[in-house]
Amino acid sequence: MTDAGGTTTSDTLLDGRVHLRQPAGGYRVAIDPVLLAAAVPARAGERVLDLGTGIGAAALCCAVRVPGCAVVGLELQQDLVELARANVSLNGLEATVRVEEGDVGHPPAKLADARFDHVMSNPPFTPAGQGTAPRHAGKRAANIEDGVDLRGWVKAAATVVRSGGSITLIHRADRLDELLAALTANGAGGAVVYPLWPKLGADCKRVLVQAIAASRAPLRLAAGLVLHEADGTYSAAAQAVLRGGAGLTI
Repeated sequence: MTDAGGTTTSDTLLDGRVHLRQPAGGYRVAIDPVLLAAAVPARAGERVLDLGTGIGAAALCCAVRVPGCAVVGLELQQDLVELARANVSLNGLEATVRVEEGDVGHPPAKLADARFDHVMSNPPFTPAGQGTAPRHAGKRAANIEDGVDLRGWVKAAATVVRSGGSITLIHRADRLDELLAALTANGAGGAVVYPLWPKLGADCKRVLVQAIAASRAPLRLAAGLVLHEADGTYSAAAQAVLRGGAGLTI
């Protein structure tokens, strides 16, 4: 539903358990932040950082799915920071979710000096100078790396996660080699690659990757999740996550 003025719309995630206001134009929330939040192995009492939180979709989904965890979102774009904070209030989660304004490459001191139990992120998928940049500035910022490349996003996550804590990212399958190399270079091991299959028999385009800070465990390739049936409807397993709020066991 488009709000008065036509600049934002009102939408929901997790079958109405999360309410969002988001820009009517530019980048629009789809299923990636829901899947990302579902993959984070957070428990009550633990702290989660969402790097590049946007309007707060993943942060809110995480807080709703795991009552009692504390979530911090970091976002550079001021208009999205304002929307994310409004969304926190809209969902009555002021006690457990907060949004900070800042650059992933140079986070605020209070975050740079913190240690989180889990860090999650949905970084821009496309390297600078590749592909066709969207005309809309917000969509361009969400899709195209600018100033901080994939290695920089991983470094930022590794800097603030505690030893033994998890780093979880969703990204393009064709950049998996870069992502795994960046995790290794920043001391995160035991990586698990969790494919998100569009449907049975189709090539994987997106993956969830989770690694553990200071772990020396070997790489593991998980079975993953089939998102759609042959007729295009969501699979029962996908619906359990996207609507039912179930977690993904990575």
